[in-house]
Amino acid sequence: MNHKRRLLASGAMFASLALMTGLTACSSDSGGGESDAALEESYVVATDTSFVPFEFKQDGEYVGFDIDLINAVADEAGFKVDLKTTNFDGMIPGLQTGTFDIAIAGMTIKPERAKKVDFSDPYYKSGLRIGVPVDNEDITSVKDLEGKNIATRLGSTSADYINNNIEGATAQTFEQLDQAYLAVQNGTSDAILYDAPNVAYYIQTKGKDSLKMVGELLEAQDYGIAIAQGNENLVKAIDKALATLKENGTYDELYEKWFGEAPPSDE
Repeated sequence: MNHKRRLLASGAMFASLALMTGLTACSSDSGGGESDAALEESYVVATDTSFVPFEFKQDGEYVGFDIDLINAVADEAGFKVDLKTTNFDGMIPGLQTGTFDIAIAGMTIKPERAKKVDFSDPYYKSGLRIGVPVDNEDITSVKDLEGKNIATRLGSTSADYINNNIEGATAQTFEQLDQAYLAVQNGTSDAILYDAPNVAYYIQTKGKDSLKMVGELLEAQDYGIAIAQGNENLVKAIDKALATLKENGTYDELYEKWFGEAPPSDE
């Protein structure tokens, strides 16, 4: 009788262990797939210093639409921003080497870039515009840029556009945008071709009496936040935060603050 009780007790114990093991296995795979990893407490975010009005230095602080936006995204997603500045052409290499985790600097989402880094959903639709000296009457469209010296930013999509689409033109590239505008103002370059919001802002401010915009908007482009590859959960968190900011009106407020108007309805 005692022997029988011991057998029954042992069987109950093994059954209990088997049940616990099964429950543990189920709980570790309850979602039917890999669970999302937690975000880091903070991420190193690279930005440029001269892409007005997206990011620039004013009164010793970095300000601009991109700066406000990435801080709002970080607040919504639940991480802190460790802001670092670099030249635009150093951002993707920095993401690839692990120097930076995120980069935001009016970066166009392009297939060749997307092979090296991941991108968030688009957050701004831009294009290219032409700027020339106020007294220039010869350049009124992109066709008139053929054979000209055109200032632009090193590593930009506008440099690619000049090389690939404007016959006989020379892309004069500069690390800092101020240098590109000055080249047009002092006659070293015939025109500048660059992102529309930056050209418009510069001409409304520093270049008000010396430069003007001509021609139509070229090459509609989407800006995205770049993220080092291998951080899928961070990409998802940023996309979710961007969607929330657009839904709750924060995005519209930031857009109006820096561009003086509401974003386009298809933004």
